[in-house]
Amino acid sequence: MDGLNVSIAFFLLVGGVCQVLRWLSKRLLSPGTHGCLATEFAGSFQLCMSCLELRMLMDIGPWGGGFGLDVVLTLLFLLSAVHGASFDGASANPTVSLQEFLLLESSLAAMVAKLLAQGAGTGTGWAVTRLYWSWELTQLHFIQNLIAPECSSSIRASLPHAAFVEGSCSFLFHLVLLKVRQSHPLCRVPALAATVTFLTYTAGPFTGAFFNPALATATTFHCSGNSFWDYIQVYWLGPLAGMLAALLLFQGNIPRLFQKNLLYSQKSKYKVPKAKVTAQVEGDKPQRKGKGGKSNSEPRA
Repeated sequence: MDGLNVSIAFFLLVGGVCQVLRWLSKRLLSPGTHGCLATEFAGSFQLCMSCLELRMLMDIGPWGGGFGLDVVLTLLFLLSAVHGASFDGASANPTVSLQEFLLLESSLAAMVAKLLAQGAGTGTGWAVTRLYWSWELTQLHFIQNLIAPECSSSIRASLPHAAFVEGSCSFLFHLVLLKVRQSHPLCRVPALAATVTFLTYTAGPFTGAFFNPALATATTFHCSGNSFWDYIQVYWLGPLAGMLAALLLFQGNIPRLFQKNLLYSQKSKYKVPKAKVTAQVEGDKPQRKGKGGKSNSEPRA
């Protein structure tokens, strides 16, 4: 269990460093730069390092550390909740940034800046984690260093099946995200954390259940077993198709592309009472009554 304690300390240290980075960027940078670059970089950096360490525990822990899958899934839920509460509006996920662009919530320049920051954050997180593993602080890290050069692909199903699995995970994740994104954090954060944990448990044996193109690129694209195009189909095109399907099902349209609702008829929430039409006899004129109830229809001189 010493290896597990070191990993927990690593998670806490990474979260603390990224939180300091967010605090400094908020005070030193402009709001636009902070929102598009700093928060996305810090979130992607934190997510990548946590995911790599957690996957190491999931792969080696049952036979090298003496703890089971239940411990790893509990850590996954807690880390997902911490990430959701501390990311300060960042998504650390290219499909979420693209979804915001399609919903007219961000501009093209902001989306591109977020994608670049996410790529830089995940790449830096991968490099720093490999450096941390090279220190071999625990037996688990020693084993990880031995098997790291010979890592194999996370795709353990046929290519169409794997792409469908990643697309389905992205579809369910984005449906939940669209449903709870305006909710209070006390409801939104546990709902998303539970969704990520459930999807990882069910789809992990087939593809690793990344449903995050940037995270998958940093984690598994360098491993042998599949070609680069295979990885693109499974970990980029699959999640992208799942996000578009979720957005179309939830909204009925894609606002950035077209305004017409394709799935749902737009009806007013309020019923407008029908106006009563009074037929007037041809030649009649409206009469105004003066004081005392007398008619003012007499012709004036």
